[in-house]
Amino acid sequence: MSAVSTALADSAIMLRRNLKHTMRNPVTVFNAILFPIVIMLMFVKVFGGAFSVGQHYIDYATPGMLVMAVSYGLGATATSVNSDMTKGIINRFKTMDVSRGAMLTGHVVVTTVRCLVAAAAIIGVAFAMGFDPHASALDWLGVLGLFLLLAVGASWLTVAMGLGAKSAESAGLAAVPLIMLPFLSSAFVPADTMGAGVRQFAEYQPFTPIIETLRGLLSGHHASTGHTVSALAWCIGLAIVGYLWAVSTFKKRA
Repeated sequence: MSAVSTALADSAIMLRRNLKHTMRNPVTVFNAILFPIVIMLMFVKVFGGAFSVGQHYIDYATPGMLVMAVSYGLGATATSVNSDMTKGIINRFKTMDVSRGAMLTGHVVVTTVRCLVAAAAIIGVAFAMGFDPHASALDWLGVLGLFLLLAVGASWLTVAMGLGAKSAESAGLAAVPLIMLPFLSSAFVPADTMGAGVRQFAEYQPFTPIIETLRGLLSGHHASTGHTVSALAWCIGLAIVGYLWAVSTFKKRA
C-alpha cells in the first residue's frame, strides 16, 4: 500500500472516530448546528423589523448566519484537539502505525463536515422563513466553494489553537474571538451604519468581505472584485497560517 493511500485510510479512521465523539456529545451538536439557528430566529423575528437594510431582512442576514455556522463549531474542535494532546492520546497513536498527518486532518475534516451540516440546516430554516435568493447554479457553486474554503481555513487555525493551549478550558477560550467576530461584521447590519471605530474594524476584519461575497452571490449580483479577492485571500491565508502553526506545534509538543 502506498504512503498516500495509507495516509488516506488513516485519515478516514480518524474522521470516523471524531464523528462518533461528536454524535455522543449533545452540547457539541447544539453549539455547532442548533445554536446558529436560534441566533437567526432571534435576529430575524425579534430584531429584524428594527433594521433598515434595503431588502428583506432574512435575505440580508442569511449570508452572515452561514459564517456563524462556521464560527460556532470551533470551540468544540479546539477543546477536542487539546484533550487528545493533554491526555496522551496523540502520543499513544504515535506508538502505532498511524500517519501523523491523519491525527490532525481527522479533526479538520470532521469540523468541516459539521459546518456543512449546520449550513444546510440554516439554509433550510431560512427558506422556511421566506428566504428568496436569486442565485444561479454557478452562484450556488461559488457559495459552496467559498464556504468550504472558510471552514477549512478556520478549522486549521482552531486545530493549531487547540494544540498550543495549556488546557481544554483555555483552548475553548482561544476560539472565542472567532465566535465573536461575526457580531462585529456586516452580518446583521451594514458596516456603514455603525459608529466610528467599530465601522472601520468591521470593514477591515476577515469576515466582512466573506459575508459580502456570499451576499452578492446569493442575491444574483456579482460581489465587488475587492470583496471577492479579500475573501479568498483571508480564507487561504487562514488555512496556510493555521496549517503551518498546527504542524509546527504538533512537532514540538507531540
